[in-house]
Amino acid sequence: MKIYNTLLLFLLSIVYSYSQSTYHVSGRVTNENKLPLEAASIYVEYSNEIVQSNKDGYYSLVVAHNKIIILSVKSLGYVSQSIQIEVTGNIKQDFVLEKDNLELKEVLIEGNKFKDIQMQSSQNLIKVNQSYIEENFSGSLTNTLEKIPGVKAMSIGSGQSKPAIRGLGFNRMIVSENGIKHEGQQWGEDHGLEIDQFTIDDIEIIKGPGSLLYGSDAIGGVISLRNNYIPTKSTEGRLNLFARSNNESVGLSAQLAGKKNKFYYKANFTFIDYADYKVPTDSIQYYSYYIKLKKKRLRNTAGKEQNGGFTMGYISKAFKSNFHISNIYTKSGFFADAHGLEVRMSDIDYDKSFRDIDLPYHSVNHFKLINNSVWQLDKVRLEGNFAFQNNLRKERSEPVSHGYMPIPLNSLERKFNKNTYTANLSSKFRLADKHHINAGLSIEHQDNKREGWGFIIPDFENTSFGGYALDRYHISDNLILSAGARFDFIHTHISEYHDWYKTPIEGSDSLYKERSANLNRSFSSFSWSAGINYMINKWSFKANLGKSFRAPTPKELGSDGINYHIFRFERGYSDLSPEESYQLDLGINWTNNIFNIQFDPYVNYFPNYIYLNPTSDYYEGLQVYYYTQSKVFRYGFEAECIWKMSDKFESEFSGEYLHSRQLSGDKKGYTLPFSPPWSASATLKYSPKTRWSGRDAYISVNYKITGNQNEIVPPENKTKGYSTLNISAGRTFAWKESKIKVSMQGQNLMNKKYYDHTSYYRLIDVPEPGRNFSVMVGLDF
Repeated sequence: MKIYNTLLLFLLSIVYSYSQSTYHVSGRVTNENKLPLEAASIYVEYSNEIVQSNKDGYYSLVVAHNKIIILSVKSLGYVSQSIQIEVTGNIKQDFVLEKDNLELKEVLIEGNKFKDIQMQSSQNLIKVNQSYIEENFSGSLTNTLEKIPGVKAMSIGSGQSKPAIRGLGFNRMIVSENGIKHEGQQWGEDHGLEIDQFTIDDIEIIKGPGSLLYGSDAIGGVISLRNNYIPTKSTEGRLNLFARSNNESVGLSAQLAGKKNKFYYKANFTFIDYADYKVPTDSIQYYSYYIKLKKKRLRNTAGKEQNGGFTMGYISKAFKSNFHISNIYTKSGFFADAHGLEVRMSDIDYDKSFRDIDLPYHSVNHFKLINNSVWQLDKVRLEGNFAFQNNLRKERSEPVSHGYMPIPLNSLERKFNKNTYTANLSSKFRLADKHHINAGLSIEHQDNKREGWGFIIPDFENTSFGGYALDRYHISDNLILSAGARFDFIHTHISEYHDWYKTPIEGSDSLYKERSANLNRSFSSFSWSAGINYMINKWSFKANLGKSFRAPTPKELGSDGINYHIFRFERGYSDLSPEESYQLDLGINWTNNIFNIQFDPYVNYFPNYIYLNPTSDYYEGLQVYYYTQSKVFRYGFEAECIWKMSDKFESEFSGEYLHSRQLSGDKKGYTLPFSPPWSASATLKYSPKTRWSGRDAYISVNYKITGNQNEIVPPENKTKGYSTLNISAGRTFAWKESKIKVSMQGQNLMNKKYYDHTSYYRLIDVPEPGRNFSVMVGLDF
């Protein structure tokens, strides 16, 4: 607690020390038709002062006083402008930009969530930037994105989580970093996402199948991350200090970058340390046992994170390339009382310290080397993305005997060492001016080796090939048709595995029982997609119909062991068929100067959905689950309304709903596991826009309601609905040639005890974290 208080006082002292008088350059960016331009970049030349215009075209820059600056504005598709002004007070400066006929029309407009994005894709597409991450920082990257309708964080304690889009997670969605699919051990319920969110510049989220461009596993959606910022000065950087009260988390993230001529570099590191997190209860019930919690702490949920990365790049008019190397290391404990009832007999004093990490715990080291290269030829854009990844995961727990397994000699329960090699090639060009073609090839090879006394999945190798072509036919500026197809081939080899101990067999001698047989499976499939974008006046419409594909994972094909984290026996099925999905997505948007309303309904059908089915059988005292397939029908929607009430007040209302039903199999009539309940959210934001607050200061209050989840798949428990009250605030201060950004958040202000149906710890009746306050101070220089 002393560390947290010290850091908090330090952060507040920074704010107090540098909150001096500042001036603001503000105005509006429009086109020749006086229509606002959203996401235009307004910046001061030879400095790091840069902002983007909002959906109404307005911007506000904080600059140091008494200086002459060159103010520039850029917007994709328009001719850039620059003007020299002397800052002696608050200044209003508007810009009217002319269209650049040489600019490619398909270029994405970063940060745009509405009109421009509406025409960029026939799928439901959301884009957010680094400012969103800083203002909504909630621990892990997935928790930070959870405010976006349709995106859900499946929490694993307070420091890690895994993403789900429209109720589909694990291997049914893809997280891509700089054009490369992130490959960890994402099949596990307790496996988080090994990515440093402080290095991300922008995020693109596809809600719905992304198999056409991304291949197998993108059946539910895609979260595409980019750290593509290119520095403009010889030396620049950013420093972020942050803290959270609930788990007494403290952290530091720093980036240093520079550019000289055509070469640039970026370096970053992040350190985070957090303690056992607090829940609003004194005890929890695990099966028939009541577990007392010391000071309402979930013992042994502390952890730490240590990340580093370096980028070296080259950029010219026709060619750009960069090499990015990163290493992510995380270590965190499992809630000790939930890992095994035998922990009650352990000699470990789990309450000795709230910050130590005892057995059981897991550690992950993810190394990644990526090259991104782009060649801009006369009429063709060629892009190549190449990568190597190594994911090394270790799970350790106190060695105990179970069934016929004797007491192991060490604490290494599981170890997974996975190497992934990836190459993606794509080209973009035009045919007859109206046809915008995107075509590509991809290849990926995975090699996963296991160790440890606990078996869950075998060694495997996985090789995949894919090719696609997409045509977007621009009939007019307001009407675009799109169609594409993709072919994938995947080969999976699973190695045989026998127990390291003998099991007695009735009527014969003991033997080393086979858990996994040698297996070779090949899968192939065609995916396709067709869509339309149409705009008329204030209305925007989009529709997309497609078929997507997912090959069974090695865990689904070859698992045969005890999952000690959830206390069940899991068994794969080697004859599983590839999973297919047919989905219709619609998008309707209406906007004017006051309202922006978005409605995104969808319908989804799986003829052969793969899931883990609980049975009435038991093995060594644990319930047996096996992988099987069934027909599944899903439908739902996301809705959002932004109301600009005045120049200072803005409100936002959003909601989401998902219904799933199994149409065949043993669980016919049931929903799907981990199905999220409906939820709705209301936010009121106030921006004072006074001299003392500046134009960018804000304070917002959020009220979120989540409904009951009574439709479950045993052994899930029904989950009662809940509501939470949250608050956030922030502003930017000028300090010499730099900027200081301060953001603060308060979550679950009423300290309510509630359960998240999709949380990893929901199965053992652990409530979500209690009241939490967080603060982040960022220095841009």
